Amino acid sequence: MTTYARAHTNIALIKYWGKANKQLMLPATSSISLTLNDFYTDTAVTFDPELNQDQLTLNHQMQSPTAVSRFLDHVRHLAQIDTRARVTSLNHVPTAAGLASSASAFAALALAASRAAGLNLTPTALSRLARRGSGSATRSIFGGAVIWHRGSDDQSSFAEPLTIQPTLPLRMLVVTVSDQKKAVSSRTGMANTVATSPYYQAWVQSNEALISPMITALAENDLTTIGALTELSSMRMHAAIMAEEPPFTYFLPETLRAWQLVQEQRALGIPAFATMDAGPNVKILTTAPYVDVLMTALQPVFGDRILSTRLGPDAQVITKEQFNDTESAITSQG
Repeated sequence: MTTYARAHTNIALIKYWGKANKQLMLPATSSISLTLNDFYTDTAVTFDPELNQDQLTLNHQMQSPTAVSRFLDHVRHLAQIDTRARVTSLNHVPTAAGLASSASAFAALALAASRAAGLNLTPTALSRLARRGSGSATRSIFGGAVIWHRGSDDQSSFAEPLTIQPTLPLRMLVVTVSDQKKAVSSRTGMANTVATSPYYQAWVQSNEALISPMITALAENDLTTIGALTELSSMRMHAAIMAEEPPFTYFLPETLRAWQLVQEQRALGIPAFATMDAGPNVKILTTAPYVDVLMTALQPVFGDRILSTRLGPDAQVITKEQFNDTESAITSQG
């Protein structure tokens, strides 16, 4: 039987960067994110006794199944099976361009594969499973505002929705500076920052200290504080990255231009706050009434490379028809 699942990308307001345990994918700090509605991955999984190895197709292209097989081994262990699987994944988000495609990909795979294997995991267990594929996938199991507890072992490192969700009409503008594959992957860049940046331990301590204030700000709908903490976490992370050996940055010239435009709009009284993950693309946090104003300010520089999105839902099992609709949409986009 084939199971189809959809999971959405997330953008961390308080960042995850660096592992305390590589084998278990335990993070060095806790993190808080927002799940986004318009970027997602649909994945179909079939365990087939006739297969002698796992198969992976991503956006109609056959791929090496190595990472997926390693992840599916966790599912097989939980389900006490050894059957190989056929995985078909449709990424409705540029892959490896700093838009958290791995988060939605492994969250969708965790849900589809576990259900196809006959498991019915709790949301917490599903979050822990997704973590074994990609750290940020832990958070994409849930919609809205999500916290990932760093924990100290496999059982204690998981994500969950924040108890009090913000009621602000939050919106995220995603400015695509580049949709090309990153020169340095998140995993490689993260490991090098941990190993060589003299600022890394300071990053860990300062970032963990932002968790509690962010929870409070979200619960109180304090957009000014939410935005200030978001920018602080992002810039501190990138400062640690820039200080690694050899020095490196994900920033491109247009990245800095986007940040400058955000600061200019904020000086005019527009609530807008920028953040970046491991890539050059800029995400701008604001609320619904200010989307058009920001679009007008950004379009002379970025044209149609801006998308406004709202908060997205939990990962969910979908129908074959929904999966086929995504496939048709991706095909029509070329």
